[in-house]
Amino acid sequence: MKTLKGMRITLIGGAGFIGHNLALHLKRAGAEVAVIDSLHINNFLAFSSTATNIQNRELYLKILTQRFDLLQSAGIPLYIQDCRDYHPLGRLLESIKPQTVVHLAAVAHANISNKDPYSTFDHSLRTLENALDYARGSVQHFIFFSSSMIYGNFPDGFVTEETPCKPIGIYGALKLAGEQMVIAYNQVFGLPYTIIRPSALYGERCVSRRVGQIFIENAIQGMEISIAGNGDDRLDFTYIEDLCEGVMRVIENENSYNQIFNITYGESRSLNDMVAILKEHFPDANVTYLPKDRLTPSRGTLCVDKARMMIGYEPRWPLERGFVKYIEWYKKLFNRSKSAPYLQPVINMYSSQQQITAGA
Repeated sequence: MKTLKGMRITLIGGAGFIGHNLALHLKRAGAEVAVIDSLHINNFLAFSSTATNIQNRELYLKILTQRFDLLQSAGIPLYIQDCRDYHPLGRLLESIKPQTVVHLAAVAHANISNKDPYSTFDHSLRTLENALDYARGSVQHFIFFSSSMIYGNFPDGFVTEETPCKPIGIYGALKLAGEQMVIAYNQVFGLPYTIIRPSALYGERCVSRRVGQIFIENAIQGMEISIAGNGDDRLDFTYIEDLCEGVMRVIENENSYNQIFNITYGESRSLNDMVAILKEHFPDANVTYLPKDRLTPSRGTLCVDKARMMIGYEPRWPLERGFVKYIEWYKKLFNRSKSAPYLQPVINMYSSQQQITAGA
């Protein structure tokens, strides 16, 4: 076991939902954490631009500001750099000299990826190639964030890391291509790696419009909640705390080298299960069901036995605990927003019906 204290860890794409939460966890554990991010993909620059009509813009800018305030308060440096630019990224990494690189940069939404394959490739595989090319010979451990979407339809609603990958659509295909690139750099250059496959993440300060996030936002505003399908689709909902703890186990334990791990809660739940928990807090929430998107795979449970055995991973946040904590955070956020005049237009923007599709 290695100690995180004093370890130099750089998160590429680290100002996003997963990245900033992980950075805060690592910093509390004593690591020397740095974040590199362009702030463009689903982040501050994208939400600030007036070139596009972005729903809930002011609310999400407030949430993003909370991320930056937390990083600053923790003393975590944020380097604003477009990681598609090979030489500037290399010079920046050379000045930081990380021992471990965690690569999170990507277009992290399947629907957006299917609509804009070029940008998804550019912000996913291009950034990954640039990071890998610096890391070979310079980094002790390279961690790549993949996705449960690489499996495609889950056979019998259950997968292990050995299940053949048959992704559906652009997002899953590019994540699988990223995994192969990481493995190839190990084969050719001996770069130690770990590939992490998360699933259906939820938690504080997410602006990705994942399924749980939209459920809560609509319920708070008394809006209709629309589900794609009959609500029986099952996902391995994973609270951000469990994911961060799993990544920390990966970094600490050299048993993780050159391995692939499912880092999820390890037990699937239906969308209707999530709605039932939501209705305990919002009894008047109204749910409707719409046709399911043909590109949404049928998923289920990701087995985490390998992570338990090899790195001591133990998830602690079932939906009844993690989703309730998330609901309470959102209630406090909206209560504070009511007293802030500049946010009032945002509260009034919740007027159109939202179709819910499962996130990656």
